[in-house]
Amino acid sequence: MKVPVYSISGKARKSKAALPAAFDGPVRTDLIRRAVRTAQANRRQPYGAMIGAGMRHSAEWPGKGRGMARTPRTPVGRGAEAPNTVGGRRAHPPKPSKEWGLKMNARERRVAFRSALAATADATVVAGRGHRLPEKATTPFVVSKGIETLASKHEGESLTRRAQKLLEALGLDAELARGAERKVRAGRGKRRGRRYRRPKSALVVLSEFNGSERAFRNLGGVEVTTAAQLNTEMLAPGGDPGRLMVISQPALKALEARL
Repeated sequence: MKVPVYSISGKARKSKAALPAAFDGPVRTDLIRRAVRTAQANRRQPYGAMIGAGMRHSAEWPGKGRGMARTPRTPVGRGAEAPNTVGGRRAHPPKPSKEWGLKMNARERRVAFRSALAATADATVVAGRGHRLPEKATTPFVVSKGIETLASKHEGESLTRRAQKLLEALGLDAELARGAERKVRAGRGKRRGRRYRRPKSALVVLSEFNGSERAFRNLGGVEVTTAAQLNTEMLAPGGDPGRLMVISQPALKALEARL
């Protein structure tokens, strides 16, 4: 499979780049979602109730024969410590000893990663995920190595503006507008420090971090990584394959060597 190579001005060159064989493989959505769920579960931190939570009272049960419930009470007669009282301990609190991690076979992880790469090469799957592509677009977008020298060639222009112009030259202006849209979460989620949410936009893959990654980090929804750090969750956020990927030619060679 070959795709056109674009310059940083957005013009397609005559020569085309050959994608690794993984981009032409089948898309195993089941393995992709398992790999993403496993990665999320293994990052989850254990938590539990504090020792003594709900038991910080001078309360005791007065004993039988008083015609009252066997609930521990404070000296003023108010129930405390029992799970059915205000400020009492929980009946079944979360245990910090619980294991949240999941396991997945190494071969299945590799197949899931290759499947996520294959999904990025199918424009139908990418558009079905919600990304706004130009007409007759070929994914992924392969850009010349000039994309990795944005930090040294900004010439008075801000890095963010230079990166925005590059993506707009590729025809991704509608995608940038989509990534900048903020939506208010529904229900109680908006009360917990995450009132707004942004959709995932383009994923920019470089060969290394040399300062040019700073040009993309202020664009809404855009993420930057290297070929060595690329993983299934970045290619399929939430377990949904088809992330729009913009990759440099040096990063493509580094990714081929990794596969």
